Amino acid sequence: MSKIKPLRDKVLIKPLEAKEKTSSGIILPESAKEKSKQGQVVEVGPGKYDDGKLVPMAVKKGDKVIFEEYGGEDIKIDGEEYKLIEEERILAIIE
Repeated sequence: MSKIKPLRDKVLIKPLEAKEKTSSGIILPESAKEKSKQGQVVEVGPGKYDDGKLVPMAVKKGDKVIFEEYGGEDIKIDGEEYKLIEEERILAIIE
């Protein structure tokens, strides 16, 4: 993969694959699949400045997260899909 380093409070996320089956076992066609709102953090920026002080990021490389459905940028790097979003659009870390 090409090396991408997000700036400020941006986070590069590899979305997890959308479910291919419902919980009852029905296989979903491509058109019915929802975009995943979960992903793995690939890279993080250094944080943002508030009153001249650097506020560190709450997420780190490797974290599994839930993020807002809309917002951020969908980008393709070396044929792979990624999402580049601001840290405030990450709703939770999955432990």
